[in-house]
Amino acid sequence: MVEPAGRPSTAGHRLGAPDSFGVSTLEPGLRPPAPPAGRQVSIRVQMLDDTQEVFQISQRSPGKVLFDLVCVHLNLAEGDYFGLEYQDQRKMTVWLDLLKPSLKQIRRPKNTILRFVVKFFPPDHTQLLEELTRYLFALQIKRDLACGRLVCNDTSAALMVSHIIQSEIGDFDETQSWQHLLHNKYLPDQDAIRDKVTDCHRQHVGQTPAESDYQLLEIARRLEMYGVRLHPAKDREGSALSLAVAHIGVLVFQGHTKINAFNWSKVRKLSFKRKRFLIKLRADPASAHHDTLEFAMASRDCCKVFWKICVEYHAFFRLFEEPKAKPKPILFTRGSSFRFSGRTQKQVIDYVKDSELKKLPFERKHSKILSHSGLSPQSSSFRSQVPKESAASVQPADRLDSAGPGLRAECNGSEEAASAPGGLHDAAGAAPPGSDPIRSRQNHHAAGSSPDPQFLNPEGPGSEDSPAGGPRAVVNGNGSVNGVPAPCPEGHHLSPLTSPLLTDAGCVRHDDEDEARRKKFPTDKAYFIAKELLTTERTYLKDLQVITESFHGVAGKDEAFPDTARSLISTSYDPVHKFHQGFLREVEQRLAQWEGRSNAHIKGDYQRIGDILLKNIQGLRQLTVHLQKHSECLVELERVCRSSRKAEAACRDFEQQRVCYLPLNIFLLRPLHRLLHYKLLLERLCKHYPPTHEDFRDCRAALADISEMVLQLQGTMMKMENFQKLLELKKDLTGIDNLAIPGREFIRLGCLSKLSGKGLQQRMFFLFSDSLVYTSRGMTPSNQFKVHGQLPLYGMTIRESEEEWGVPHSFTLFGQRQSVVVAASCAAEMERWVEDIRMAVDLSEQSSSTDLLPPGLSDNKLTEDGGAEVESEEELGGSRSSLERPGHRGNTTVHVCWHRNTSVSMVDFSVAVENQLSGNLLRKFKNSNGWQKLWVVFTNFSLFFYKSHQDDYPLASLPLLGYSVTAPSESENIHKDYVFKLHFKSHVYYFRTESEYTFERWMEVIRSATCSASRSLSSPRKDLY
Repeated sequence: MVEPAGRPSTAGHRLGAPDSFGVSTLEPGLRPPAPPAGRQVSIRVQMLDDTQEVFQISQRSPGKVLFDLVCVHLNLAEGDYFGLEYQDQRKMTVWLDLLKPSLKQIRRPKNTILRFVVKFFPPDHTQLLEELTRYLFALQIKRDLACGRLVCNDTSAALMVSHIIQSEIGDFDETQSWQHLLHNKYLPDQDAIRDKVTDCHRQHVGQTPAESDYQLLEIARRLEMYGVRLHPAKDREGSALSLAVAHIGVLVFQGHTKINAFNWSKVRKLSFKRKRFLIKLRADPASAHHDTLEFAMASRDCCKVFWKICVEYHAFFRLFEEPKAKPKPILFTRGSSFRFSGRTQKQVIDYVKDSELKKLPFERKHSKILSHSGLSPQSSSFRSQVPKESAASVQPADRLDSAGPGLRAECNGSEEAASAPGGLHDAAGAAPPGSDPIRSRQNHHAAGSSPDPQFLNPEGPGSEDSPAGGPRAVVNGNGSVNGVPAPCPEGHHLSPLTSPLLTDAGCVRHDDEDEARRKKFPTDKAYFIAKELLTTERTYLKDLQVITESFHGVAGKDEAFPDTARSLISTSYDPVHKFHQGFLREVEQRLAQWEGRSNAHIKGDYQRIGDILLKNIQGLRQLTVHLQKHSECLVELERVCRSSRKAEAACRDFEQQRVCYLPLNIFLLRPLHRLLHYKLLLERLCKHYPPTHEDFRDCRAALADISEMVLQLQGTMMKMENFQKLLELKKDLTGIDNLAIPGREFIRLGCLSKLSGKGLQQRMFFLFSDSLVYTSRGMTPSNQFKVHGQLPLYGMTIRESEEEWGVPHSFTLFGQRQSVVVAASCAAEMERWVEDIRMAVDLSEQSSSTDLLPPGLSDNKLTEDGGAEVESEEELGGSRSSLERPGHRGNTTVHVCWHRNTSVSMVDFSVAVENQLSGNLLRKFKNSNGWQKLWVVFTNFSLFFYKSHQDDYPLASLPLLGYSVTAPSESENIHKDYVFKLHFKSHVYYFRTESEYTFERWMEVIRSATCSASRSLSSPRKDLY
């Protein structure tokens, strides 16, 4: 860039802004250090917008001086995420060391161009608090796409390019957009998806450059190759691999597919010796890996370069403060003295939040839009929110449903990503207090390949195919679809950047306002029971819409679905959906009258709910004929999928959409499950009311009616629950085709360690009424479990063998063809398995045994000594992208049990069906101060998080298997009523309810998911089919 003579060259001065030295590596109020005396040398630096700037430094000045000058030039407060890279004399790309003199590293400064690029990629872009920082990250993503480094599927690529174009030329214009694509190269193979890019661009009308940057980063962060820099290597067998480092730990790639990840919490030491890069793992009897893993790289220099970036990534994301320098030894030195220099991510976040930095305008070099991102100063509490360029009004703190747009796939930096695999989304270990382990399904659908993510789906949802076939955008945080924000009541477009969901940087509610608001509402227990009816009915109606609207739209456009199947589903569910729409309106109106928020001038007794329940349950009885057909719908859909691969693929693709946050078959059984909920609610009302209460008679009559319906449909319900579970397990297993056969009953699934020639190896066991199957986590794109063997239960005996093998909680299974020694994670888990296996053996004696595996495989141990793949918890959530590959099943109950080393029985699933709950909760992290309001749905052993009950799909989910739920202790300083605590290893969440009743209910249903039930059946259920 050419500057006028005599003018300084900082970005701020170019735009007429005052001096600002809010530099990332400087403390508040300090200026850059005076350059050391000596001859000045000119260094050229290429910026992310492809401009080049020249900086003058002293010969003896360290690299930090040059880096600080670049940050001052950009007015960049969060510069610690970036670095300066260059090619040294060995033609290797290396990072400028901030502690060493620059000219000792850059041997030929006149012929060297340093590149200012992103060095540390956080798992969640909502941790980037400055708009300028997000703009620079967007430029980095743009560059990675253009050079082919950020590999992804066409849908994700088209969606990202469309956001880049929106930020550069604004709203869609067919001629202008087409010409812009012709003259600019965003992808190596851009012409093939040009039409898809323009289709996506049409959807972004009204989106500002800042919002486009935000959406671009939301998609990119869920891709498997996001922020990945591959370093070629070979394993011990000589297979070509690549190593990379991320916030969660060290990654191993084969081509562009991640095949392993070593979490920082599992790594004891990283080192290199000549050309060998060594990873020493912490001792883990359940791991199939050796204590030390060895990879061969091209040279010692390659090893050292990769080792250095690993050290820096670990320090930046895992430490709370910069590591102190080691004292120099007096005589001898051993090993490298290299250390991370700069602030850690936690220090950067705290500094930007606490500092009243003035927001200065900056220029978007490639943008033709007039806005130059000028922002008015805001208080520090709102600086943490994503800045927006539009004049959208911000809702008051007490009205914000802070589910926000940026779910962490992992920490809030991938839900909790790195440290302990506790939250499905867990990211950089112990660092930022904003980090949140809640994994999002968004990761599930976005990633490098198909409609996703996941969204988690976060499917990982970078992008996913909509029912109409067009690409869909990532969650906006305000319910927008395809990047078009939903209009606010005031008519403005509320920016999707106003309320980050799973970070503590979002809006903080005022506790006094909460208390004052709570005192206005009734305190009678019957009111809160009625309110539970309202909140769960809202969720139930949304679940029905998944079938009647979303799935119906897919099936109606796909010729693979026969008319008979479409007609059966439509005629069975549409009347039920229409009925419950009217039921919900009546309940909403009654609750509004009960609370005194409407019709306050009308005198009447509205503090009851039994009359509405009695009226509608009697109306529901007229729909029994439709409810009885729901089991037929499940069987028919399975028949269609079995006979048509196109139909099966359509259902599989539909399950990848964010609106289908549970397996499709579960939605088909929701109407039957809802009858149980009505029965339980009415039982609580009848127990609460005295016989003389005016509402007691109606509640008792309604309870009698619903109990009769439940009894009438209970047999069908039990059969269909078992059938649905077998169908779901079939998707998680590879090598089994005949799983769902008449007479087979699912009993338990979970993790056990199997003793083999190489010691204890983690295996996934599936117990059925006729056989026990053991598997390991496969390396297929869909993350299915590969079957290793089958043990028929007929004639099996069990013997505890802890003393014989010296392995705690171990027991031996003696079958007719082979015996297996397994060990549980604890005594309670062992007791559950032994009890259920003995019960299953009794069942098998009364039924014929059927092999699940092909001939010759059922009695084969397979490659039992082959190590199972070890993965980090983050991969559950994906990375934070488990949603990156089509058909990826990384967050099912089976995978959660695998990562949490626990088990679940069919009794647990049956209990979970009854214990479903939804409503508003206030959530707080362990190290944060404010409470955020979220709409939370508990079902299928998981909490699903929404901004509000009106959202069509969740923004994140937290599987609860393995978590414990308690009340916080006094030492935790949670001075609020009705607070419960969720805890798993180092992951802690606090949730606050509005009353004693809701507190007890949430504790009750969550305990049902965190405490496994024992199976006690007096007689086997042989008539399942």
